[in-house]
Amino acid sequence: MGNYYQKEIECASREEIRRIQNEKFLKQFKHAWENVPYYRKKVEDSGVSFDDIKSIDDICKLPFLSKDDLRDAYPYGLLGTDLKNCVRIQSTSGTTGKRVVAFYTKDDVDLWEDCCARAIVAAGGTNEDVCQVCYGYGLFTGGPGLHGGSHKVGCLTLPMSSGNTDRQLQFMTDLNATILCCTPSYAAYLAESIEERGLRDKIKLKAGIFGAEAWSEEMRADIEKRLGIKAYDIYGLTEISGPGVSFGCSEQKGMHINEDHFYAEIINPKTGEVLPMGSEGELVFTSLDKEAFPLIRYRTKDICELSDEKCSCGRSFVRMAKPRGRSDDMLIIKGVNVFPSQIETVLIEQGYPANYQIIVDRVNHTDTIDVNVEMSNDNFSDNLGKINEMEKSLVSALKAMLGIHANVHLVAPRTIERSEGKAVRVIDKRKI
Repeated sequence: MGNYYQKEIECASREEIRRIQNEKFLKQFKHAWENVPYYRKKVEDSGVSFDDIKSIDDICKLPFLSKDDLRDAYPYGLLGTDLKNCVRIQSTSGTTGKRVVAFYTKDDVDLWEDCCARAIVAAGGTNEDVCQVCYGYGLFTGGPGLHGGSHKVGCLTLPMSSGNTDRQLQFMTDLNATILCCTPSYAAYLAESIEERGLRDKIKLKAGIFGAEAWSEEMRADIEKRLGIKAYDIYGLTEISGPGVSFGCSEQKGMHINEDHFYAEIINPKTGEVLPMGSEGELVFTSLDKEAFPLIRYRTKDICELSDEKCSCGRSFVRMAKPRGRSDDMLIIKGVNVFPSQIETVLIEQGYPANYQIIVDRVNHTDTIDVNVEMSNDNFSDNLGKINEMEKSLVSALKAMLGIHANVHLVAPRTIERSEGKAVRVIDKRKI
């Protein structure tokens, strides 16, 4: 079977993992230096020579790559092999600017699918499972990655893509899907739709593999309860490979990074200083053996921390915490750092569904934040005369969490648009 099944790698000693990383890093740096002129110039402009890099311990000497580099080098400037060796491209959504295009050789695709297969196996997947993939297909990495991983495990794969919820539920019930792969916001929407249609006793799901957007532990618990499953994280980004860079295990205490393929660092997002294990900061990744798109020290913008404590599941791969948010998604309101995940935590703790929208504006030179919160059907019908009181309670809870005042507006059920992909949580009118 594939590399995803090689437990001796996933459970190797830290010394052995470091040896593998060191060997692959030196080979990858040489590959990028010799085949990516854009990267070689960036390194030389930083004052570093090829001979300065003697081991992976020297990686901190190298400059960072960012999404700006990928846009500047678009489309072929960071290609690390002849185009004839590439068999596929994937692309980002382009929601934060020009689309980023990543290239894959056949070996790159194989490696990526191995990583996704590891995630499915960690969620209890076997060749007896039915895996329903509701991530988008096409240029988005979610669908193709989990699709390939499902094949490697031997699951019956339902390549549903996103949307068409009626068809999703029909196949889920008719074919007895046991593993669901999608964004957490779409999983919450499916749970809501299942409840409305009275299908709960016909659903055979045992596990969900959710990623592509930030979600709180409170949202995880809510989805698990409503779908009767265990919900696992999966993490990745198009620039590095796609989903499967890291994955959750049965312990649900962070995601194991596939360290034989990716090297992770945590840095201070303002200074670039590498922070010690356990510190919160920005996540930086290096692809250790990607041929077509060999990114070294790529800044993800995701805020989290790493842990090298051995997990009780037996895997020794370093774990990354669920990202708290993104440094570029972090809202600075009246000088205070605010992450949407903080607001989500408060809402779910107060018994509200994870359907909300944050609107930030500037009025008379002062920042304002409004949070529209959708009520459940029962909550809405039972409390029509208590809306003001309930809003005040949420205002107090949010102020305790955020340290600033937020205006809260409780709205009727199904008045906030649902998402079949990544949820649009924030509208910042200060940028419009």
